[in-house]
Amino acid sequence: MSRYSTASSSASLNRRGFLAATGALALASTLSACGGGDSGGSSATSAKPVSQADIDKAMKTPTELTFWTWVPNIAQEVALFEKKYPAIKVKVVNAGQGTPQYTKLRTALKAGSGAPDMVQIEYQAIPTFTITNSLLDLRPYGASALKSRFVDWTWGQVSGSKGEVWAIPQDTGPMGMLYRKDIFDKHGIQVPTTWDEFAAAARRLHKADPNVYLTNLAANQAAAWHGLLWQAGAKPYVTSGKSDIAISVDDAVSRKLGAYWGGLAKEGVIGVDPDFTDSWYAGLNKGKYATWLTAAWGPAFLSGSAKSTAGKWRAAPLPQWDAAKPSSGNWGGSTTAVIRSTKNPIAAAQFAQFLNSDPASAKMFATEQFFFPATKAVLADSEFVGDAPSFYGGQKVNQVFADVSSTVNPSFQWPPFLDQVATDWTETVGKSLAGKSDTVRALGAWQTRLTTYAKSQGFTVKTS
Repeated sequence: MSRYSTASSSASLNRRGFLAATGALALASTLSACGGGDSGGSSATSAKPVSQADIDKAMKTPTELTFWTWVPNIAQEVALFEKKYPAIKVKVVNAGQGTPQYTKLRTALKAGSGAPDMVQIEYQAIPTFTITNSLLDLRPYGASALKSRFVDWTWGQVSGSKGEVWAIPQDTGPMGMLYRKDIFDKHGIQVPTTWDEFAAAARRLHKADPNVYLTNLAANQAAAWHGLLWQAGAKPYVTSGKSDIAISVDDAVSRKLGAYWGGLAKEGVIGVDPDFTDSWYAGLNKGKYATWLTAAWGPAFLSGSAKSTAGKWRAAPLPQWDAAKPSSGNWGGSTTAVIRSTKNPIAAAQFAQFLNSDPASAKMFATEQFFFPATKAVLADSEFVGDAPSFYGGQKVNQVFADVSSTVNPSFQWPPFLDQVATDWTETVGKSLAGKSDTVRALGAWQTRLTTYAKSQGFTVKTS
């Protein structure tokens, strides 16, 4: 078994730590739309490119940088940077995992002191910080030259409407399907390639064995719902400028999803249990769920959380709405951003770029932290895609998700108030799934709540 094996990852990370490290915790952020920072344009956006001479000088000047990150054992990657630039020392601080870190960062930004130079930030949280002018545009420091090294859609996630580069991608979570081959074989189920086939299989399986569901769509997991929206081609949030946003969580695409998943929940042929709970883990281990619609970090996570099922799982792309146009969404992943208030912008920007684009560092994230890569080089690495873990019956699972990554739509956007989005989804759409009520109607309630909130925060809202 190679160093890339997904089956060995659980030894280094506990359940919550793994999810936080991969940016796969519940979809949320604690920053309000207009709190903190100023409303003017970023000085870095209009700044001229920094000269190579200035970069060389800065990287030879004794400097200490502070980096907030929840990634375990990241000191290994940091050491590579410090070896190349011995004058620069990086102080690594775990200020919390995801939302707790963002809360502390908001406090520091408002206080005008205590913020780090660089920070770990999930893709979906970037708009929350750019709207408050808290992030440094990395273009003047050479970041644009790195675009071709990363999977195309990830660069779209870190770029602004005017070409700004707000962060450097670190890892990703393109969505696919993990399935129990033994259960499929027992009931003569073929791997569904379309959502119609998936629904038919769900009905057939649950009728044959009422104790088994084809899948579980967690009623507490807004992030998974957004991944499915992403795959379906939805554009639930489209921002322009600082104060305009189009909210479309109740449009035709969203209603298609609502009718589909709400219908299966009403029929009782899929599970709707909260995920990442003791009962959910037990269900995975006991064969209650025949598939898990998850992200590229899922195989490593599952191999540690459902050890009793080793050898029974396989991976496949998500079923498709249009089989002729393969598509997927993303769930999880994060980046390295530089805080605009840093007193060492050159060194901080060089660190963010090196950490995630240096070949040795990028590969180390895949081999040591078991992150799913954002760089094209690691995704094409023969050892990485050729890994055949025994937990998945010798299947080349990384290759499956590497192929899926190329089908993720690059145009999906996030709103600048993720905390409200997640809360309102759980209390409307999630509640409808759990209660087996009208999910399409719940989408309307979600739309209304988000529209009301956005307006209260000073946004001009366009609705579908």
